[in-house]
Order: sequence, then C-alpha cells, then structure tokens
Amino acid sequence: MSNYLKIFIGISVFYLILLFFDQDEIAWYLKPVLLPFLILETYSSEKFKTKNLLLSALVFSWIGDIVLMFTDKGELYFIFGLVSFLIAHVLFIFLFIKQNKENSKTPKLFWLSVLGVVFYLFGMLSLLFPKLGDLKIPVAVYAITISLMLLLAIKGYFNWSEPNNQTILFGALFFISSDSILAINKFHTELPKSGFFIMITYLIAQYLITEGIIRLNHTK
Repeated sequence: MSNYLKIFIGISVFYLILLFFDQDEIAWYLKPVLLPFLILETYSSEKFKTKNLLLSALVFSWIGDIVLMFTDKGELYFIFGLVSFLIAHVLFIFLFIKQNKENSKTPKLFWLSVLGVVFYLFGMLSLLFPKLGDLKIPVAVYAITISLMLLLAIKGYFNWSEPNNQTILFGALFFISSDSILAINKFHTELPKSGFFIMITYLIAQYLITEGIIRLNHTK
C-alpha cells in the first residue's frame, strides 16, 4: 500500500471518529484534506487509458466536498455542490464506458439488475418528490445520473477482470448509499448520525473505485 493511501486511511479514520462523537466543528477542517490523497495516488500511478477521467472525477468530487461545507450559508451552495458531484458522476460514467473489457458478454443477471436499479430510482424519487419544491428537476437529473453510473459498474462487473470488478462495483454501491442517506436526511427525515454514515460510505466508495480502477489497469 502506498504512503498516499496510508495517509488517506489514517486521516479518514480520525475524521470519522470525530463525526461519530459529534465533533463536527473540528472535523470540518479535515474534510478538504481527505480526497487530495486519492488524487495524488491516481496522479502518481502509471499511465493508463482512463487515468485522466479518474483524476477529473476525483477533482470534481473534491470541489463538491468543499462547496457542501458551506450549505448553511445558502441553498446555492447545495446546488453548486450537486452540480460538482453530477459532473463527477458523468466522468465516472465515461470512465466505466471507456475501461478495457475482458469480455463483452451481457448475462441475463445484468437485466435483472437493471430492474433493481430502476426500482430504486423510482422508489427514491417517489419518496423525495413531495418535499423537493423547486429542486425536483435537479434532484431527478442527479438521481438518474447516479443510477446510470451504478448500472455501468454492474455491467463492468461482468466485463472486467476479477477481483477489481467487484471492488469497483462495491464502490459504486457505497456511493449510491451515501447519496441516498444524504438525500433522505436533507429532504425527508432527519437521520441520527447522518453525517457519519454519509461520509463513511462516501469515503469507502471513493477509495474502492480509485483503487479498483488503478489495479484493474495495472493487473496484466
């Protein structure tokens, strides 16, 4: 494991402990220094076809992290943060599309997964829509985008080599979990320890996707 990953994991664990024990004011200062270590890990890795897409997705995620730190100052910060993460997910989508495939088979299980993701999408939107107000369209676009990202990660599970296909898929699932907790907490029902659960699933997601993609491209 590289030094960048060791530092990322170490700071993340400390950050999550602070959140769990409601030390949000101290944790606030640590949030901007988390993702840069995954960015550095990607930047320092050997060149591969989708490297720039992964770097760009991580950078826009980092920008989203920083912008969302100021949501208490106005709704625009939430919207700008949403846009940053929307761009990040679009970049992840292109990354998954362009990633080299070991095979091009699409088994029947994938189509069952499509039904599951569609069910999730309509379930989440049905739950949130009555309380979204003017944010109905932006949130719907975001939900569709992350659902597509997940679908492509599922497709990649069947097309990419093991075990990194599993790593990336779990990363996408954790990302969806993080976004879902955030959305439910903000628009529907305030959840206990929401900040902790949003961030632990988010940090695991970014770690798994980053490491999965790097290893997938360097395990030849």
